[in-house]
Amino acid sequence: MKVHNWINGERAGGPLAPSFDPSNGELIGEFAAGGAIEAAAAVAAARHAFDRTTWPQDARYRQRILLDWANALERDVEGLARLLTRENGKPLAQARGEMLAAISEIRYYAGLARHIPGHVLEPEPGVFSTILREPAGTVGIIVPWNAPAVLLVRSAAPALAAGCTLVIKPAAQTALFLCTLLDSLVRLAIPPGVVNVVAESGHEVAEYLVRSTDIDVISFTGSTATGKKIMATAAESVKKLSLELGGKSCCVVFEDADVQAVAPRLAQAATIISGQQCTAARRVLVHASLAPAMRDSLRTALGTLRLGPGLAPDTQMGPLIDETARNAVARMVEEACDQADSVLLRGGVPDGALRHGSFLSPTLVEHRDPNAFFCQEEIFGPFVTLETFETEAEAVAKANNAIFGLSASVWTHDGARAMRVARALRNGTVWINDHNKLFAEAETGGYRQSGLGRLHGYEALADFTELKHICLTAGVSLPDQTTGK
Repeated sequence: MKVHNWINGERAGGPLAPSFDPSNGELIGEFAAGGAIEAAAAVAAARHAFDRTTWPQDARYRQRILLDWANALERDVEGLARLLTRENGKPLAQARGEMLAAISEIRYYAGLARHIPGHVLEPEPGVFSTILREPAGTVGIIVPWNAPAVLLVRSAAPALAAGCTLVIKPAAQTALFLCTLLDSLVRLAIPPGVVNVVAESGHEVAEYLVRSTDIDVISFTGSTATGKKIMATAAESVKKLSLELGGKSCCVVFEDADVQAVAPRLAQAATIISGQQCTAARRVLVHASLAPAMRDSLRTALGTLRLGPGLAPDTQMGPLIDETARNAVARMVEEACDQADSVLLRGGVPDGALRHGSFLSPTLVEHRDPNAFFCQEEIFGPFVTLETFETEAEAVAKANNAIFGLSASVWTHDGARAMRVARALRNGTVWINDHNKLFAEAETGGYRQSGLGRLHGYEALADFTELKHICLTAGVSLPDQTTGK
C-alpha cells in the first residue's frame, strides 16, 4: 500500500517511509515523508485558500462538503476500520466504533456550519455593536496515532465548519490510515489549498507549523511535555492553541458499589487501545471496606483479558503502537513494581507468537502514597494503580492530588453523593457509574496540565473562531420638535 501527501489540490511526494503492523512487525505499506519544504508549500496553499477564496464565507457550501465527506466514509467503514486495526493494533470492534463516531461528528458539525451566530447590542442610544464570530484562519492539526480518526475529526470538522483552511500532519505510525481517510475529503470539489496533508517520519513538519506566522491556530493532541514545547514555540507568533494533553484518570469507587460488576468495566476502561488513551482509567481509588474484593476482582478482570492481533475475533486487547513504545512502557512498569507496596498482577511481554508483536499484558499495583511517580505520571499503557480511602473528603483530596485534570469517574448508587463528588473533582469530564463515554455533542477537555480549550460540542467552534466587534454610530431618529411629527 502506498499513500501520498496532498498539497494545494494535488498529490505530492513519493512513498518513502515504511509503516508496520504492530501485532507482528509485518510491512503494511509506505507513505510520503515530508519536511520543511512540503510544510511551507502546504501552509502557503492554506493561506491563499483562506485569503483569496470564498470558502470562509460560504457556510452552505461547507456544510455540503462535510456531509459528502461523511457519506463517503460511511460507504467504506469496514475497509477503513480494518486498515486502522492493522496499522494501530486495536481490536476491530474498537476501530469500527471509532469510524462510526468520526462520521457522526462530521455530520454534527455539518449541522452547525450554518448556525454560528453573533449578536447585536445598543450600548448607547444610536450606537450599534455587532459581534461576529469569524473563522480564525489557517489551522495546523497535529494528529496522534492512538485514535486518529476521531482525534482528527474533532479538530478538522469544527475548523472546516467555521470556515478555516487546514494543514494536517498525521502521526507516522498511522499515516497510511489517515491519508486514506482524508483522500475522500481532498478529492471533493473544494478550492485547492483548503485541506492539505503532509505526513512525516520525524518532527520537521510539526515544528514548521508551530513556528509559522502564516498558521493562525495549532490543534494538538498528545503528551503534556510536547504541549509545553508547542506553547513555548507558539508564543513567538502568539497563535491560538487548542491542546488536549495528558491525563491520569481516577475512578472513585464508594462503599455501596457492586465490585463484581464494576471491576470488569474498570479493566475495560484501563485497557482501551491497550491503555494508550488519555482518558483511560489509570487510578482506582476504592473505599477501604471494598479493598479486598476489589483486589481480587480487578486482578482477575485484568489478568483474563485476551491479548491478540486486532483482527482476531476474540481479541480484547491488542498490541501497543510499536516496539519502542512497548519497551518504554515496560521499563516504567518494572520501576513501578519495584517501588509499589504490593504487586497484585505483574504484566510483561507474552511468550509464543505474540512475542513477535508489541504486546504487553496488564499490570496492577497497590500503593498508599499518592505522590509516587507511578501514581502521578501518565504511563501510556496497560498499567493500573489501586489506592484506598476512608471518607468522602479523603477520596476527593486524593483524586485531586494530580497535575492533570482531564477525566475521572465516580461509582456509587447515591445520586446526591455522585453529583457532589463530581462537582468537587478538578476534571474536565466526570462520568458517573461509567467511564470513557464520549459524544460529538458534549465538550471535552482538561483542567490544569491536561490542556487548553474544548473539543467536541458547540464550544469547539471557539478554538477555531475569533470574535469581531463592529461598531456603528447611526444616531436616533426622533420626532421633529417643531411639528411633533
